[in-house]
Amino acid sequence: MNARVEAGGRTRTFVVVGDPEGPAGRPLVLVFHGSKQTGESHRRFTGHSLDTLAAEGRTVVAYLDGYRSNWNDARVQSSFPARRENVDDIAFAREVVSSLAESHGIDTGSVVAVGFSNGGQMVIRLLHEAGELLAGAVIVAATMPERENFSAEFSSRTDHPVPVAIVAGTADPIIPFEGGRMSWWVRKVFSIDGRTLSAVATAEYFARRNEITVAPQRSEPAASAKVPVETLAYREPGRPPVTLSIVHGGGHTVPGPAVGPRVGRTAEHPGIRDIVSEVLGELRGLHR
Repeated sequence: MNARVEAGGRTRTFVVVGDPEGPAGRPLVLVFHGSKQTGESHRRFTGHSLDTLAAEGRTVVAYLDGYRSNWNDARVQSSFPARRENVDDIAFAREVVSSLAESHGIDTGSVVAVGFSNGGQMVIRLLHEAGELLAGAVIVAATMPERENFSAEFSSRTDHPVPVAIVAGTADPIIPFEGGRMSWWVRKVFSIDGRTLSAVATAEYFARRNEITVAPQRSEPAASAKVPVETLAYREPGRPPVTLSIVHGGGHTVPGPAVGPRVGRTAEHPGIRDIVSEVLGELRGLHR
């Protein structure tokens, strides 16, 4: 279903998947696409895999459309149109949540934001500037900007800790797994610059924000996997967990069904549906 809201003085659009007459109190999954995508194209790009969560009555899924196919994330050296025009994407997210609470009866305390690339950076901004809006987050192919490249507060803790899942490919040609500055051609094509933390340092940053002090648990990738995925799980009793999925040899992709062109290799298991399902499961555990 195509929908729209008024936010920040603009008409914004999004695609909703889920029965308005379905069970009340379902969680909401907010999906933020990558640069040069739309909500609908990202939905196809991920093989509609998140749609199955809505079809099962477990969630409502909303694929949001960025301004001119981009988001106003918190990187200081972003030159996206959304950044240049200071588009209020935080207000957009809030209005979508409010609208779907009215139309679909979603639980406003169980909102999980999922973002890929530029969309992942938007989720990072939401965690810092609208943390109370989210109950969980999934960040794919995006790493934490370094302090001087981050317009929000670079914080060592948060008053609203939530489960965070991060997915990073070791061979991502756009977002360097080890952090630092992107390649010259990426900076030119995407009008973005600045330095970022490594994927591991990003996971450690969010673990510290959640006041997790123990070392991560490491799981070895399945020997049979074509694209192996190693997991670092930062878990401590009473703290929302942070999980980093390291896709060995993986590129700038979303794990799961490989639909259409991909920038590098794509892991199939766990896919994005599995990762989001795990975060949703963490919410249930935290609410007990």
